[in-house]
Formats: sequence, structure tokens, C-alpha cells
Amino acid sequence: MKSRFCALALSGFALLSPLAGVADAQPVDFGKIAKDAVGDAVGEVKGVARRKVMRSVNAKLMAEGRKNQCSFKTDTDELAAGCDTKLKRLTNVLIEVKKRLKVAGVTDYKFEVSGHTDSTGSDEHNKALAGRRAAVIVKELVRRGIPEGEIDSVAMGASRPRVKKDNTPAKRAKNRRYEIQVRS
Repeated sequence: MKSRFCALALSGFALLSPLAGVADAQPVDFGKIAKDAVGDAVGEVKGVARRKVMRSVNAKLMAEGRKNQCSFKTDTDELAAGCDTKLKRLTNVLIEVKKRLKVAGVTDYKFEVSGHTDSTGSDEHNKALAGRRAAVIVKELVRRGIPEGEIDSVAMGASRPRVKKDNTPAKRAKNRRYEIQVRS
């Protein structure tokens, strides 16, 4: 009986020996683990909500931008007549978007105005012209109250046409545009 007990005790000791030193280890803080897990879950939910708000806001900006699109005189960065009212409406949309982003907790963003051209002319010429057009829109929005530090301009040139194969004056006119999006 003693030998069976000793064998059992020794096998129990052998099983416990990998745990030797565990008593010296730091205790597991299950509260911290749970708190971290909840924090990760909340962060993920906030990230999903943020992406949803950004998609919604950008869809609104694209729709309003198309509705309130100002034309440029051909091969210039000079706005065509009738843009004042359109730019005023566009500014009001940006102000509304800013409020919506603030309510959603999105604070690290910028409005990006991208300038686009039709496919006539060289790539270099179109890119430079698109940059000047985007800068004109930024200047007009700043003049109407959007802080300059909240807007960037980007020259796209003819690289992202709205209408492929712009082989008519009407199609080319649709590609001469600017777009506004929120970027973070």
C-alpha cells in the first residue's frame, strides 16, 4: 500500500512539476483581460460606425457636387458664370457634413477637392490645369467660411474620367469637373 501511495504521490508530483514556479508568477488579472476585450470590441464598433458615416457623407458630397457643379471655361481655371449660388450651396453642404462628422466623433479629417479635366491635351497640361481648378474651388470655399486647414486640393487631370471615351463636347464637359470627398 505504501508503495502504491508513493507511486501515486510521485506521479502527482511529476504532473505538478511543470507548474513549479507558477506560484512566483504574477497573478492573472482577469478584470484587465475583460476590460481590454471590451475596449477592443468597442473600438471595432466605433471603427465600423466611422466607416459607415464616412461612406454616407462621401456619397452625399458626390451627389451634391454633381448637382452644384461649376463649369470652367475651356482650357482655363476661370469659373463660368452662375457659380456663386452653386458654391454657396456646396459650402452649406460642407458645413452640414462637418456637423454630422462631429456628432459621429470623427475629428481627424480633411475635405479633398480633386480637379479633373477632359482627355484633350497632354497629361502634364491636364494635371496642371486640374490642380489650378481644384485650387480655385478651395479658394472659393475658404472665402465662404470653410477653414483653409480643413481642405486639400489634388490634381487628377484626365486620369479618372466620369465619362469614358469623351469624344463629344457634351462628354468632355462632364469630365471637366471637381469632386469633394472627406479623407481621414
